[in-house]
Amino acid sequence: MRVLAVILARAGSKGLPDKCVLPLCGRPILAYALDHARESRLVEAILLTTDSEPAKAIAQAMGAQIVDRPAELATDTAPVDAVVRHAVLAYEQQHAGPVDAVVILYGNIPVRREGVVDRCIGHLFDTGCDSVRTVAPIGKLHPDWLHRLHGDRLEQYRPNSIHRRQDLEPLYYHDGAVVAVTRAALFAPETAADPHAFFGRDRRAVPQAEQDTVDIDTIADFYRAEAILRTRGGTSAMTPPNEAAAGGHHS
Repeated sequence: MRVLAVILARAGSKGLPDKCVLPLCGRPILAYALDHARESRLVEAILLTTDSEPAKAIAQAMGAQIVDRPAELATDTAPVDAVVRHAVLAYEQQHAGPVDAVVILYGNIPVRREGVVDRCIGHLFDTGCDSVRTVAPIGKLHPDWLHRLHGDRLEQYRPNSIHRRQDLEPLYYHDGAVVAVTRAALFAPETAADPHAFFGRDRRAVPQAEQDTVDIDTIADFYRAEAILRTRGGTSAMTPPNEAAAGGHHS
């Protein structure tokens, strides 16, 4: 099976501009995502899609191939699936034949669980499903503990009397660490109308712990990622970004 890793890194960000190339524990944030792809035994090639010149330089130095992302796909509203399809087609035009599957990795995620990329790829092929995503438990933001506000009056989002966390129904969110998808699902006709359609009909999950992944969108995320990386050992001093920054999107 031919598996292509597509790493997404966009220059623009409302919170931390060019966040993928910010130094974190002595290395660019993007370098960690490149390492996660390079550590995979199942990935055939690594492709970075970006409009960031610094990101291109980092990826080239680490042996990844580059796709120049056009301006219309470098906005914070550009659908991820459209960006990935553009990258895959560009890769396939330069190499013999189509790939079988694509692993999508966000360049602003420096913390991933060891081996999780191959776990997702393996699950994709073992089950014959359309896509596999890493997920983590919701925790305190569970819908049964959420409310609507009518003025200052609280209304339960879902009526219930649950007061212990262990009694909540287990629910999960996609933590952003890994998306593995078949090429057939990625390029299915219905993806033009539904930005989530590229996950296909048969969607599977690889559960993780909440701390297994850090998606950097804010300065708080940045320092949390630093703490986890330092806990794992062997990191050097970092240069922090602008602490006034806040908010953002991964791409």
